[in-house]
Amino acid sequence: MKAFIVEKYGKDGLRAADVPEPSVGDGDVLVRVSATSINPLDKMLRNGEFKRLLKYKLPFVLGHDVAGIVTQVGSAVRDVAVGDEVYARPRDLRIGGFAEFIAIDQDDVSPKPESLTLREAAAVPLVALAAWQILVDRAHVKPGQRVLIHAGAGGLGSTAIQLAKHLGATVATTANTASEKLVRSLGADTVVDYTKEDFSQVLSGYDLVLDSLGGANLEKSLTVLKPGGLAIGVVGPPDAAFAKQLGAPSFLGPVMNVLSRKIRRQAKALGVRYQFFFMEANGTQLRELAALYDKGQLRPVIDRTFPFDQTLEAMAHVEQGRTAAGKVVISMAPDND
Repeated sequence: MKAFIVEKYGKDGLRAADVPEPSVGDGDVLVRVSATSINPLDKMLRNGEFKRLLKYKLPFVLGHDVAGIVTQVGSAVRDVAVGDEVYARPRDLRIGGFAEFIAIDQDDVSPKPESLTLREAAAVPLVALAAWQILVDRAHVKPGQRVLIHAGAGGLGSTAIQLAKHLGATVATTANTASEKLVRSLGADTVVDYTKEDFSQVLSGYDLVLDSLGGANLEKSLTVLKPGGLAIGVVGPPDAAFAKQLGAPSFLGPVMNVLSRKIRRQAKALGVRYQFFFMEANGTQLRELAALYDKGQLRPVIDRTFPFDQTLEAMAHVEQGRTAAGKVVISMAPDND
């Protein structure tokens, strides 16, 4: 089958290749990929940023989002049948959406939202799961709380705004001038145009900040939290809980804590908290999210769609910052679903 594989770590490490179709275990479903989408995690993994924690064996197929049709099921599979239209964020070490076929653990798969095309559904799994696990599982957002979501026009930000509003939060976001109308349509109550204002000078008293930028932006985010508030970073720095989540050797926990020591000290001095977040595959949560898409509570935001043979161009489009809003999708059949 045709696929795009990471042959070596680095910017030039991804290439097209012909590889064997994946084998199907007893608990697996084989999916013919209709569409996939690009996430920042794809670039980070290709560049080797997690190579000490996620032990992929080179070469491997890249791609963390999948929407497609089930063509085969393992002997132990229940509740998934050949012909089902599904979507998934395959678990770590079993990714591979940039390919014609992928074998996925049945626990990571969900029927796609009925209201979405396969192409639209491909834009959803990773960002929707991340938003759910941050806002529901980690932060336990409740009605009336105040949430700041950075980069509200991005793939994660646009999803998190909608979910936070569904949970009853008052939502602020950062965006540029061109994106203000979009993020307000998604539910943002307050929009700080980062080209004109410093959010840390105009916002205060927030329960939660979701930071997808890191660095100085994360440090400033601590200052807009109320006492006891929580800043969650998705680009780092990582902490010991991350190493534990991935089942890494015990010595890596203290290493991760060293990397995040500065930001954790800053948070403590301000009477607030910092945590690193790395999402996990979860088919059950994708079923719950599918219901929200079908009820119109959530909608995907798609920047543009590339054909599969232009996967490298699609990656470059994202890396060069040419995405206006939402996700970049890669379609196996650009003229139909």
